[in-house]
Amino acid sequence: MWRLRRAAVACEVCQSLVKHSSGIKGRLPLQKVHLVSRSIYHSHHHPTLKLQRPQLRTSFQQFSSLTNHPLHRLKLSPIKYGYQPRRNFWPARLAARLLKLRYLILGSAVGGGYTAKKTFDQWKDMIPDLSDYKWIVPDIVWEIDEYIDLGSSGETAFRATDHGSESDKHYRKGLLGELILLQQQIQEHEEEARRAAGQYSTSYAQQKRKVSDKEKIDQLQEELLHTQLKYQRILERLEKENKELRKLVLQKDDKGIHHRKLKKSLIDMYSEVLDVLSDYDASYNTQDHLPRVVVVGDQSAGKTSVLEMIAQARIFPRGSGEMMTRSPVKVTLSEGPHHVALFKDSSREFDLTKEEDLAALRHEIELRMRKNVKEGCTVSPETISLNVKGPGLQRMVLVDLPGVISTVTSGMAPDTKETIFSISKAYMQNPNAIILCIQDGSVDAERSIVTDLVSQMDPHGKRTIFVLTKVDLAEKNVASPSRIQQIIEGKLFPMKALGYFAVVTGKGNSSESIEAIREYEEEFFQNSKLLKASMLKAHQVTTRNLSLAVSDCFWKMVRESVEQQADSFKATRFNLETEWKNNYPRLRELDRNELFEKAKNEILDEVISLSQVTPKHWEEILQQSLWERVSTHVIENIYLPAAQTMNSGTFNTTVDIKLKQWTDKQLPNKAVEVAWETLQEEFSRFMTEPKGKEHDDIFDKLKEAVKEESIKRHKWNDFAEDSLRVIQHNALEDRSISDKQQWDAAIYFMEEALQARLKDTENAIENMVGPDWKKRWLYWKNRTQEQCVHNETKNELEKMLKCNEEHPAYLASDEITTVRKNLESRGVTVDPSLIKDTWHQVYRRHFLKTALNHCNLCRRGFYYYQRHFVDSELECNDVVLFWRIQRMLAITANTLRQQLTNTEVRRLEKNVKEVLEDFAEDSEKKVKLLTGKRVQLAEDLKKVREIQEKLDAFIEALHQEK
Repeated sequence: MWRLRRAAVACEVCQSLVKHSSGIKGRLPLQKVHLVSRSIYHSHHHPTLKLQRPQLRTSFQQFSSLTNHPLHRLKLSPIKYGYQPRRNFWPARLAARLLKLRYLILGSAVGGGYTAKKTFDQWKDMIPDLSDYKWIVPDIVWEIDEYIDLGSSGETAFRATDHGSESDKHYRKGLLGELILLQQQIQEHEEEARRAAGQYSTSYAQQKRKVSDKEKIDQLQEELLHTQLKYQRILERLEKENKELRKLVLQKDDKGIHHRKLKKSLIDMYSEVLDVLSDYDASYNTQDHLPRVVVVGDQSAGKTSVLEMIAQARIFPRGSGEMMTRSPVKVTLSEGPHHVALFKDSSREFDLTKEEDLAALRHEIELRMRKNVKEGCTVSPETISLNVKGPGLQRMVLVDLPGVISTVTSGMAPDTKETIFSISKAYMQNPNAIILCIQDGSVDAERSIVTDLVSQMDPHGKRTIFVLTKVDLAEKNVASPSRIQQIIEGKLFPMKALGYFAVVTGKGNSSESIEAIREYEEEFFQNSKLLKASMLKAHQVTTRNLSLAVSDCFWKMVRESVEQQADSFKATRFNLETEWKNNYPRLRELDRNELFEKAKNEILDEVISLSQVTPKHWEEILQQSLWERVSTHVIENIYLPAAQTMNSGTFNTTVDIKLKQWTDKQLPNKAVEVAWETLQEEFSRFMTEPKGKEHDDIFDKLKEAVKEESIKRHKWNDFAEDSLRVIQHNALEDRSISDKQQWDAAIYFMEEALQARLKDTENAIENMVGPDWKKRWLYWKNRTQEQCVHNETKNELEKMLKCNEEHPAYLASDEITTVRKNLESRGVTVDPSLIKDTWHQVYRRHFLKTALNHCNLCRRGFYYYQRHFVDSELECNDVVLFWRIQRMLAITANTLRQQLTNTEVRRLEKNVKEVLEDFAEDSEKKVKLLTGKRVQLAEDLKKVREIQEKLDAFIEALHQEK
């Protein structure tokens, strides 16, 4: 009955909540009211049933929010529950309501405690296990590790969930205090750790600096330089590919990709022709008659400054009185929206409007010049190709040559003057080359050397333009201005020219900009007395007029001569193709790069075939090679010293000691050397053996170079010896022969080894004593006096052995004396050392024959060995020794074979690929390794075709421009 009344109270509370929900802030939804009702109903009807945590938490929170509403406003209807209200008993009603309030408070306390416990467990599960770090954090911290994740908001969280008793409040406050203490202690530990780490790093750095080794630093620097060069080549290749991709992107529009070619400027097409010609004909003989502007002049005459004024940028290295131009520099000028420069063999663009890019460009030109100059020389004929684009530039191709000198100074090669003359003549002898002759106006004209040189190459002056520099200094220093007029009019020199120009290229300050120099030049000529007195004409001054005149002359020469040059290359191409058809009718015309790619594929195929060698073949050759390497040591240093002791126990002890010493020091190293040599031999065999009709001997030098370089780079794994030492030691420790087949194999192995040594001993004795009577009678050979003495000594020693076949290995002193006296009695004088040498060979032969006889006896000794019978005649310890050696060789060969096939062959293949990549980047190496008439003819054909195609495209574009 009391449960029904409690349920009725709960239902009445819920109905009242619905009626009064409008008075509560954030109106309580009907679903939540029903949830509260269900929770309270179940708590009254089923007190033993445990409510789920989310339902209890929800009902508790909802119910707690209702406690803010006054309870006296919740009017209950008692009629519905079967009792009448009694107005006269108000104390009873008051007591009933107090009982209801008690249950509400009790439910709130129980729900709050249960919720706080669940929240506490959830937080504790979220904390990671930090028991491994208990040595850092104090023990008190581990009691409250579930509160660490609260951080600075811990106090707020405690307040939000603090619905328990006063003891719980104090406990939680204590936990919060301990949490703050924990954070402070952790910060202190971190600070101490940082200080300790700083002190340790400082002391470690000081100690490291003390033990630094100069040789290691040099080696590391060399490896770093090699790596930088390698990745520099990779970077350049990636930049080139990136440039090609950018070209493809530029061809795209909103509708898709249109197959159209990027239009090159006319001067760029012409420059490409000259670049190909430069590679094809480095000597610039009469075959190359295409026009170019050749800039020549005395050293420090200002020719580089004139070229910079035409290019509108300071692009060349500068020096005061020092030779800076050490090799020809071909500069192709063309118009473009941006003022940039780039080399022919590089995709990097230098922004000529930025001083840092200008400095980098000058530095790069200087490095290329020094690279071109060979050791022992000062200048080089190799050309540096540079393209300069910018707004307002006149289209032309100029070649800046080293300055002509009159005297070779200290630090120069003795032939520097003649080399400069030969380079200048090679460029100027081209009948279509325009000679830009630079003369320093600030010095006496009689001191000029270049004018005589130009007069020899162009005596009529049909393709020469004369330029007088530093006119501002000449006007100040020259007493008679008419002298300058005579130079400009061509009356002072016997040299003739198409035109004469006067320019100013600066005020002597190398840091001045091109714009400042141009303004100074124009201001000077506007105020110049030479121009005002009509000694100079207006079209003959300033570098602007000079560049216009040179450009007009250049293009006029190009239009007059380019078609004739195209016809000459067509004839050359026809002759080369005819020669190829006559000499190599069934071969494709593969140039050097194509041949290298073909050889590269063949080499990689041969390396792959190396990994297909059968394991059986590897183990056979490894075991045979290893035994050939160690057999001398086994027989001479292990078997013979142990066997000559004539005692079974001593034999086994001596063998074990010597085998242990051999395994610890020499055997693993010998085994690795054998494996490395075997790999080299197999690799060489695959690389050099002919492939039948498909073999092309033109690749032999390249394959040999790749083989040598790959073997040189390949190094065996350093840890191989350590693992191999353990394996060999365990193999030699085993003395148990399991079956008769292994026993017979060991006897056969021992007989082969002893017979080989016996044969060597017989040959040594024969060389010592000379030929026997059969050879003397059949081949008419005689013994020498020394051989006769050795023969007599040998016969005497053999008699001694017949008397005592178990004679020890060494002669006693009295035995040596006896042998010597016996020989002297027969008139043979011998030295004791000769007796000892002869005895060594005689006894060795006797011992080996005895050992071979013992092998035959041991063939039936396996039964006694297996049952551990002791028989003096069949005590075959030497057979067990050779079985141990044979088993060690087999296990070692198997181990080395696994390492070869799993590791070393792959590493060798990687080295071969790296060598081929390096060779592919080195054009000089390819020229050296791929040689012959066939290669050179294919190269010439490729170049001539490329030149002709580019010339045809240029001529077509030139006609369209007209």
